[in-house]
Amino acid sequence: MQGRDLAGAVDDAMRQVSSKVTLPRGYRLDWGGEYKEYTASRHQLDIIVPLTTFLIFLLLFALYSNIKFPFITVLGVVLSAPVGGIVALWLTGTPFSVSSGIGFLALFGVSVQTAVVYISYVNELRRNGTPLAEAIREGAILRLRPIMMTALVAALGLLPVALATGVGTDTQRPFALVIVSGLFTRLLISVFLMPVLYALVARPQDRLEV
Repeated sequence: MQGRDLAGAVDDAMRQVSSKVTLPRGYRLDWGGEYKEYTASRHQLDIIVPLTTFLIFLLLFALYSNIKFPFITVLGVVLSAPVGGIVALWLTGTPFSVSSGIGFLALFGVSVQTAVVYISYVNELRRNGTPLAEAIREGAILRLRPIMMTALVAALGLLPVALATGVGTDTQRPFALVIVSGLFTRLLISVFLMPVLYALVARPQDRLEV
């Protein structure tokens, strides 16, 4: 089982046991230990992830008083942030785990924050009379520095953990790896993606909250 992830190894063992071992009536097998804790955490994530996404969307709706700005915020994050995390897990051969799942949640939160920085600033420019196309362009240029600072503080802070290979890093490394790589791809993609998404949904009669 060396070099394999916990869930894959136990699932394989369960298949082997079920095909080769016949239990007497009244007996059953219970796979416990770390695997039981892992399955319990996965079930909790199945609830936490949709709930977190819904609450973020609700807060964005309360902020902007419409549905399209929250929609492009979430869409932009989904199209950009997970790319780096997924690629990093694949390149390093790191299996998806509860730790990496929590990392994706944290990545989602930071990425939403960077999107809000851009959208709110463009809305502010438009409220001050700047034409739509100019506001979108200036927002992408003038908000690049604060967006980079917001993302890089988290990414660089977790970089040593993402690169660590010593004993005891099995649970921390996937979490940091997802956040660091995801934030870098988020920065590279969102610089071009968010202005395009904003231009697609923006209308002259928009209610512009910042």
